[in-house]
Amino acid sequence: MPTKIQTSNNILNIINTLFICASVVLCSLLMLLHIPGMELLQTNPNWLLIWVVSWSLQRSVWQAAIAGLSIGWIYDGMTISSPSHVLSLVLVGVFTSALQKQKYIGEDFISVALIVFFMTVLAETIFALQYTMQRFLSISEVWQQYQQIVITTAMITSLWSPAFYYPFNLWQQRINRMAKNVNS
Repeated sequence: MPTKIQTSNNILNIINTLFICASVVLCSLLMLLHIPGMELLQTNPNWLLIWVVSWSLQRSVWQAAIAGLSIGWIYDGMTISSPSHVLSLVLVGVFTSALQKQKYIGEDFISVALIVFFMTVLAETIFALQYTMQRFLSISEVWQQYQQIVITTAMITSLWSPAFYYPFNLWQQRINRMAKNVNS
């Protein structure tokens, strides 16, 4: 009998892993597409940041940091940008996971949108500081462009975050429920 339970758990883990990989691929593809009506002032949502926040809300700090690292590498591979997005996405994952641990947040759309808004501001700030240090620019040179980019990106990303978070969270709840049913 334990082999049947183990086989069922293995199948659920494989299906869940495929779903997670498919969601990363989907977010990566959405980063590359310019869909009419989805952009604001020629800025698209940061779907990979939304993925990191959605993942980190239900995970430990280490899992969130590893997810931020992996997604940061994917982001850097897609954009070939300098500076790297790794540091900002790792910190977004860690801070989001820490918020979950503190139980300051609910699981409603407004809480998730607010978290995504502030994590986008954090990520863009880290990126701007890295850019400033790497290019040896003064803060005043970057400040004007930074203001427009950070507010626009934070707004559009937080507005679209429930569109990804709801099905992602629903899937995780169903997988957890199926795993409990198999083990009982």
